[in-house]
Amino acid sequence: MIERYSRPEMRALWTPEARIRRMLEVEAAFLESLAAKKRIPAREIGLFRSVSRKPLTRAVRRKEERSAHDVVALIEAVSDELGGKAPSIDRYLHYGLTSSDVLDTATALQLKDSAALLVLGLSRARELTGRLARRHRRTWMAGRTHGVHAEPITFGFKLAGWHAELGRALERVERAGREIAFGKLSGAVGSFAHVPPGVEAAVCRRRGRSPEPAATQVIPRDRHASFLCALALAGSAIERFALEIRHLQRTEVGELAEPFGEGQKGSSAMPHKRNPVLCENLCGLARLLRSFLAPALEDAALWHERDISHSSVERVLLPDAAILLDFMLDRFAGVLEGLRVEESRMRSNLDSSLGLVFSQKVLLALIDAGLGRLEAYSVVQRNAMRAWRERAPLRELLEADPEAKKLLKGGRLAACFDLDSYAPGIDAVMKREGLV
Repeated sequence: MIERYSRPEMRALWTPEARIRRMLEVEAAFLESLAAKKRIPAREIGLFRSVSRKPLTRAVRRKEERSAHDVVALIEAVSDELGGKAPSIDRYLHYGLTSSDVLDTATALQLKDSAALLVLGLSRARELTGRLARRHRRTWMAGRTHGVHAEPITFGFKLAGWHAELGRALERVERAGREIAFGKLSGAVGSFAHVPPGVEAAVCRRRGRSPEPAATQVIPRDRHASFLCALALAGSAIERFALEIRHLQRTEVGELAEPFGEGQKGSSAMPHKRNPVLCENLCGLARLLRSFLAPALEDAALWHERDISHSSVERVLLPDAAILLDFMLDRFAGVLEGLRVEESRMRSNLDSSLGLVFSQKVLLALIDAGLGRLEAYSVVQRNAMRAWRERAPLRELLEADPEAKKLLKGGRLAACFDLDSYAPGIDAVMKREGLV
């Protein structure tokens, strides 16, 4: 991922040096399991540990230029660094293993660490969303369907939906982190022909992994696809929220505004512009993140016990997906922290619909008063259409309508236009979310 859309902590997990370090951790755990069986002296394990802490990226790259094989290049680079001082390790390093044993287990370690950072990012975004929801529990606004005013809601109620979706995204990423937490040291086709299952179990235990129950040469790629699916859905949630902010920031609406920093410029040509560029950026990055899912799903189908058609794909999409979502979560949290909520504009926009948002309350009141549903619908609709045409308040028109006037007496009509009557249902939803 380009530096523009990367944060240092996540990026550090996916550098070439980090990849090599994780591969060497797997090889070290394997050698330690052999040392426990007295096949390698403890002194040589210490030498290997010392070498594995050195920066080896450049040496490995030079070796790979000749061998065209990154794991072989790593083994050769380590052997050069040992310089014959650890003959047992020279014999037993990578003994009975295949490249994928090391690569897949190392990648699982990287993905586990990435998932942990993403969980922190999702938790932060959810906490900020919940805080805003509580603050705006009674900030009334128009609920919209098809872009048209529908019924009254509060901004807190809208945010409760975001809070719930972020909770689901959090659960998915946590689950995906567990589903990817499997290692493999079972050899060239996964049959343990040269390395007993007990060694795999010991290595995985040392690295905080579980052994893949039934591997081929590789850990099955449905696990990786599931991980990418969780990330794509989290990105889609952020896009939904960002799109909402963009719509509500439009000049004609003016209910929300993303942060606009001191000295920031909205346009090179028009000095007045305050464009929702942060949210537009999030929508664009979500599209990119979702595009990673298709190749991840295709990687699940490999020839027989393995081919390498997945390898080139994963070297790009696994780090880029993790880095991208991490960046998006941080940017979204920044938007929430600086979000400007125009409460008065929300209320004036709600009022601008001339009471049409209360039409269903009137409909149900007429039904409760004894009118058939179709007849009640007709009474309300003809007055509603007149309100649209004449820009006249719906309540005034209904007060002059003979049928409505006759059936809705003694304050029953006025009660239909009471915002507070919507509060119990809104509170029930927010209570479900733990926001009240």
